[in-house]
Amino acid sequence: MHYVDAKGILTGSGGHYGMNIYRGCSHGCIYCDSRSKCYQFKHPFEDIEVKQNAPELLEAALRSKRKRGMIGTGAMSDPYMHCEEELGLTRKCLEIILKYGFGASIITKSDRILRDIDLLDEINRETKCVVQVTLTTYDDRLCRIIEPNVCNTMRRIEVLSKMRERGIPTLVWLCPILPFINDTEDNIRKILDECIRVGAKGIMCFGMGLTLRDGDREYYYAALDKHFPGLKEKYISIYGNAYELPSPNADKLMSIFMRTCRENNMLCTPDECFTYLHELPDKYEQMSIFALSQYL
Repeated sequence: MHYVDAKGILTGSGGHYGMNIYRGCSHGCIYCDSRSKCYQFKHPFEDIEVKQNAPELLEAALRSKRKRGMIGTGAMSDPYMHCEEELGLTRKCLEIILKYGFGASIITKSDRILRDIDLLDEINRETKCVVQVTLTTYDDRLCRIIEPNVCNTMRRIEVLSKMRERGIPTLVWLCPILPFINDTEDNIRKILDECIRVGAKGIMCFGMGLTLRDGDREYYYAALDKHFPGLKEKYISIYGNAYELPSPNADKLMSIFMRTCRENNMLCTPDECFTYLHELPDKYEQMSIFALSQYL
């Protein structure tokens, strides 16, 4: 872990913003896209870069914005990885989001988010907060292999359930689906059943498969050699150096996914999910400039 003073923290415009408080990750997921060379890491991926001035940068940015909106975090690096327990930068940023009347959406695989459930609840009551949790496999034994340094699937489902108890809406990221590993009908159905049980608002799915770029491909293949001997050679034979690696079961699994979501009134296309994530509730959009002036 090393510390930097970042020049900026917020990206985006028009009421939809993003931030990454950390760069790199300690979860060790074998399929991680953020390892790709295209992101130009200048340090080892596990040597977490901490933007120590993130709260100050965020406060300065939000103080100057007259249009409120949703602020997302976790797209590149999980805001609740191990170092957050000690540093608390994510919580400080959430406090600032609440202070200035913005909404929040968070992507995580970690149950550390429960530490901040009081704050998430308050943001959701004032504006809107959406908690997004990645679920890839119902099998906790397999979870320990493909996502080794983070809480298991059953614990993440508990997180979703606890958010529901507070009335905090949730989305599930059902990705990636790894060919010949977790691309089974049994796995998909069991995850969908849990999403229904915990009342997920929607499920983000970009197809049944995964993508590999230079950088993450090498890491993924090394993990296949370690945990699934012979599978790397099968991948190379079928996919070569392709970016998109669809499961041979993709059509059947997507049909099950779409039908189950529609039958249970869950958002199930990326467009539907992103539209929901980016919008603020009508009651907030209608607030007067006078009501907002206390934050300016």
